[in-house]
Amino acid sequence: MEDYGRFLALLVSALLVGFVSVVFSLVWVFQYREGLSWDGGTREFNWHPVLAVTGFVFIQGIAIIVYRLPWTWKCSKLFMKFIHAGLNTIAMILVIVSMVAVFDFHNAKNIPNMYSLHSWIGLTAVIFYSIQLFLGFAVFLLPFAPVPLRAALMPIHVYSGLIIFTTVIATALMGITEKLLFSLQNPSYSALPPEAIFVNCLGFLLVIFGALILWMASRSHWKRPPEKNVKILQPIGETPEGTEAESTMADGSNADKSDLRINSEAARNQNLKFDEAGQRSTM
Repeated sequence: MEDYGRFLALLVSALLVGFVSVVFSLVWVFQYREGLSWDGGTREFNWHPVLAVTGFVFIQGIAIIVYRLPWTWKCSKLFMKFIHAGLNTIAMILVIVSMVAVFDFHNAKNIPNMYSLHSWIGLTAVIFYSIQLFLGFAVFLLPFAPVPLRAALMPIHVYSGLIIFTTVIATALMGITEKLLFSLQNPSYSALPPEAIFVNCLGFLLVIFGALILWMASRSHWKRPPEKNVKILQPIGETPEGTEAESTMADGSNADKSDLRINSEAARNQNLKFDEAGQRSTM
């Protein structure tokens, strides 16, 4: 891998910042917001920021860069697909529970639902994330989708994954600001009490984590190398080239076509015909 030391430094930094963000969310709810419970009260609402930061931000971020880890390149692509899909599934479960906590709390306290920009964008991100996850399973994980369909959906899958992750970071910032504005009365948020300073630092950590993940995911020279198990279909006597590129899940990368050539004389002598199923990893 090119610039392995730099990649390793960024990876360690991202993991550290992401983990500290989760710790900060827990300290926030236990130190300033009465802790966690499932009783329809404020402590039930507190599950929302904790699970959103843990699942929708931290775990989703790790899922995006999991293909970039060079020590996993010897693992089969299918195995890495399952890891990527599993991380995203865990993130989806956590964010669903976090949303249930919010709606349950609002209904118990007769607070209107879905009136703020935070809730609108947050629900939109969850809907698109669920669509992304479903299409990832149906098209890129299961073996039924045709190769041309995978190639056509790959750039959309990659782009939408990065957009969703960026949107989640922005939604989290709106959410913690909204919570502070509503909760801090005496002293108010504008007086910058200790809780406000602490949660503002949490927001900075989320921005830094998102920036690190997006940087690692957007560097083409840190992609997973192409797979070697490629088959070719060409009429006997012709030199084949070009195979389809396949995406694996929303992971912030690009896939391109693999240039493959076969000796035409050898093809004539051996009279070979193979199915075309070439692929290259997206990370």
